[in-house]
Amino acid sequence: MADIAQPSRRLLVTAGIAGAGLLLATNGLGAAAAAEKGRRQGEEKEVGAVEDLMREHGVLRRALLVYIETVPKLRANPGNLPADAIARTAKLFRSFGEDYHERMLEEAHIFPAVRKAGGPAAAYVDVLIAQHNRGREITDYIFAVTGKGAIGTGDADPLARVFETFVLMYQNHAAREDTIVFPAWKNALSERQLHDMGELFEEIEHRQFGKDGYEDAVKQIGQIEQVLGFADLAQFTAPPPPKA
Repeated sequence: MADIAQPSRRLLVTAGIAGAGLLLATNGLGAAAAAEKGRRQGEEKEVGAVEDLMREHGVLRRALLVYIETVPKLRANPGNLPADAIARTAKLFRSFGEDYHERMLEEAHIFPAVRKAGGPAAAYVDVLIAQHNRGREITDYIFAVTGKGAIGTGDADPLARVFETFVLMYQNHAAREDTIVFPAWKNALSERQLHDMGELFEEIEHRQFGKDGYEDAVKQIGQIEQVLGFADLAQFTAPPPPKA
């Protein structure tokens, strides 16, 4: 288990319980009713293993958005694109996505259980592993290109095409995992087994990162988005449709 001194991201405690209880009491609900209300509000809410996996996918999707949003910049003026920000994105994808989420969770625990359970989801396992391996090859390529200090014109269009195909692959990959593979894995386990897997995943995460890897990954991708000008969500709001 994770070190008890390390706050667990699976325990999300509602703040302000004491103040809420006092307010309820002064509004005439009575001390007993206020205490019960405060107790319910303050119950620790456990984040399940499947939700955890999907939240980690959310981090990786944000990294993919960084890649795809840089494609026009690569084709227009690659010299103005900060190569180090792209390298940081690849480093995050490697450490949090490929080395931790894929190797230590999916390939070590989820895919074997899904394969053993059989059914439609089991047919996806070999393709998903092949795509993991291809993704690692692509991450190595991104490191090689961005490691030169600047993205030259000769590398710009090949890198842009790599980003396009990489993102398309992972969009489909993660969508199938979220809607087919992870639900099948959950159904293959008892409630107790699922709880134990959540605890194991947290232990693996803490051992790998020495802290809350998810929270740190969210912080890292937010900093990268800020550097590249992608932090403002409003800029991605779609324009109104044309008149029918």
